[in-house]
Amino acid sequence: MEKILIVDDNNDICLLLERFLSKQGYKTASAQRGEDGLSLLRKDAYELVICDFKLPDIDGLEMLRRIKVLDPTTAVIIITGYSDVRVAVQAVKHGAFDYVTKPLYPDEILYTIKSALDRRSQQLTQPVSDEDETPAPAKATRAAKSAPAPNGKRFIYGKSRVAEQLQKHIDLIAPTNMSVIITGETGTGKEFVANAIHLKSKRAEKPFVAIDCGALSKELAGSELFGHVKGSFTGAMADKVGSFEVANGGTLFLDEIGNLSYENQIKLLRVLQERKIRRIGSNQDISVDVRIICATNEDLRDAVRQGRFREDIFHRIDEFRIELAPLRERRSDIMIFAEHFLDLANQQLEKEVRGFDDEVKEKLKEYYWHGNLRELQNVIKRAVLLAQEDLVTVDCLPPEIVNPTYLTAEDTGQVAAVAGEALRPGAPPIVQQASNLKSVSENAERAAILKVLEKTGYNKTKAAEVLNIDRKTLYNKLKAYDIHL
Repeated sequence: MEKILIVDDNNDICLLLERFLSKQGYKTASAQRGEDGLSLLRKDAYELVICDFKLPDIDGLEMLRRIKVLDPTTAVIIITGYSDVRVAVQAVKHGAFDYVTKPLYPDEILYTIKSALDRRSQQLTQPVSDEDETPAPAKATRAAKSAPAPNGKRFIYGKSRVAEQLQKHIDLIAPTNMSVIITGETGTGKEFVANAIHLKSKRAEKPFVAIDCGALSKELAGSELFGHVKGSFTGAMADKVGSFEVANGGTLFLDEIGNLSYENQIKLLRVLQERKIRRIGSNQDISVDVRIICATNEDLRDAVRQGRFREDIFHRIDEFRIELAPLRERRSDIMIFAEHFLDLANQQLEKEVRGFDDEVKEKLKEYYWHGNLRELQNVIKRAVLLAQEDLVTVDCLPPEIVNPTYLTAEDTGQVAAVAGEALRPGAPPIVQQASNLKSVSENAERAAILKVLEKTGYNKTKAAEVLNIDRKTLYNKLKAYDIHL
């Protein structure tokens, strides 16, 4: 009997969900505070947690991170109010399976629960491959996930020139023990490439352990990476084997390594230098033989210059670098991946869609693909679900693909002219009220950002590209100018 934990400060919701899910054959428990829910998770294993985003003691994202650290295989569904949907989407990006909005409808939440548990079962029984480049709701945090993939697993490289170059690099670097940094936008398949390197290495029969450093809190990252002994800190109820020990003899994949805290970077440096780890609370060193593969979507060299990432670590892990091109730069591969994702969707949804009509193929090839392979798989799975015929037709595609909103040359010129407009004699009142050059510049920059966001349909990734800045810089600008989306 699968166990579900409900964490919500509304006692009525807890009672209703417990009664409803018990009738559906699940074993349930509930808590009204985040800390109480975490205590239950430390005492017992739950396949699924249904968690309200707004709890009286813990922020929803922090609750999600701590659940994943306690047990990365636990599926999490976020409950949110209508006004919190944007924040809930961020939770999904950090490892939640999905979210449901209040008021709760029995059929909707039951379907979501079954989908989450089915996906959890698939992840526990299937090795890591490009099939794990799933939509964000299905890609739970992979902290401490380890399972060597068997030979013969189907990997898709593509046929473009960059795809051929990628395959050559994998074949070249795999047999060595060199550390690798894989760079690329979100959804380009960095973990797939890491696993492909592992499978072609001499360590293929040993574990492949993937860690999402972005989902590890500063306090618990050390425990997740290096382990701890019972009683070493509050909540350490038993000895824990860290990911380095689990991966001993194999490969450790550190996704978004730039998000590690400075303190944990120091601990990582010691491991890289001495090939020894020490569990938190222990005085005993443990020798480990682990190959390190890292991934990031930011420029680590820039992080080094800014003092956010240690230079000595960077040079130790930067023995070989693989840069993954975004899907929009390898358009000859789009239909290869689309056909592959079509096969997967048919299996998962128990359908028999044979392919795509010509108009759909053109739309898929023309689209910008901000989310790369992950977005493509999401679109294909949705299209297969909606397909009523043997072929996917254009009415099965999302509206942003059927009628994409592109910035025209005229629009781009208007955006670029905003800063100049701010300094023009007789400019609008907002500029006339500026007391100095700095505020004039800031007003112009804020107006330019708002203009681009409006033209891109408030797509932050695309807006950052139009503005020629990275997403992190855009987020900082939004915060600085008090722009809430």
